[in-house]
Amino acid sequence: MIKSFCNRDQINWNIHSKDAPTILNQFAIYISLPAMILLQIPKLSFSIDMIIPIIVAWLVMGISALLILFLSKVFSFSKEITGSLMLVSILTNSSFLGIPIINAYMGESAMPYVLVYDQLGTFIALATYGTFIASYYSNNSKITFKIITLKVLTFPPFLSLVVALFLIGVEFNPIISKVLSSFASTIVPIALVAVGLQLQLKLPREEIKPFSVALIVKLIIAPLIAFVICKIFAWDNQASIVSIMEAGMAPMITAGAIASMAGLAPRLSSAIVGYGIIISFLTTGILFNLL
Repeated sequence: MIKSFCNRDQINWNIHSKDAPTILNQFAIYISLPAMILLQIPKLSFSIDMIIPIIVAWLVMGISALLILFLSKVFSFSKEITGSLMLVSILTNSSFLGIPIINAYMGESAMPYVLVYDQLGTFIALATYGTFIASYYSNNSKITFKIITLKVLTFPPFLSLVVALFLIGVEFNPIISKVLSSFASTIVPIALVAVGLQLQLKLPREEIKPFSVALIVKLIIAPLIAFVICKIFAWDNQASIVSIMEAGMAPMITAGAIASMAGLAPRLSSAIVGYGIIISFLTTGILFNLL
C-alpha cells in the first residue's frame, strides 16, 4: 500500500514537473507521429483531383512563410519568435482537427482529399521544412547545409515517411496495423496535454503582437490564399473546397511541440496552438458557410 502511494506521488510529481512537456513532446514526435505516418501513407491511392490538395498545400505554406518573414522584419521579432511563427503559423492541423471537422461538414467522400493534403502536404512539410526551421532558428552556432541535411535525414518522421512511400499499396498484417494504430492514437492526447501544461491564459505584453500575427496569418490569410489559388486555376470541386478548409485549420499541435523542443518561444508557441484550436472551431464554420 505504501509503495503504491509512493509510486502514485512520483507519477503526479513527474506530470507537473518542468520537464513533463518536453518528455511528452518527444514521445509524440519520436514514436506517435512515425507510427501514424507508417499507418496512413500506404493507404493512399491517386487520381487527377488528388493533385489539387498537394498544390494548394505547398503554395499556401510557401506564401505564408514569406509573409511571416516579412512581418517578422517589420515588427522586429527576435530570432526565437520568428522561428516559432515559421512553424506554428505555417503548418496546419490537417489531420487531428481537419479529419473530424471536414467529415462533419462534407462527409466521408471528402476524406481522401483530406488525407492527401495531410500526408503529401503537411506531413512532408513537417518532416523536411519543420526540421530545417527548428535546426536553423534554435542553433546559435554556424548552420551548414551538411548539418541541416543530416538533421532532416535522421528525423524519425522523415525516415518513417521514406519507408512508408515504398509501402504504398502494401497491406500490413493485422497485428502490425493494430500496434501502429495504438501508438498513432496517442499523439492527440499527448500533444494536447503537453500544450496544456505550457498554456498560460495571460501572455506577456511583448508576446501579444506575434501571437496576433500568427493567428491572423494562419486562420484568415492562409485560407484566403488557398481560395485565390483555386480561383486562378478555376478549381471548383470538392477537392478545392477541402483544400481551402484545410488551409484554414488551426496550427498543427506537433509544430508547437517541435517549437517547444527547439526552445523557440515555448510559451508563445503553446499559446498560439492552444488558442488557435479554440478559435478555429468558429473560423472554420464561418469559412465553410462562405464557400
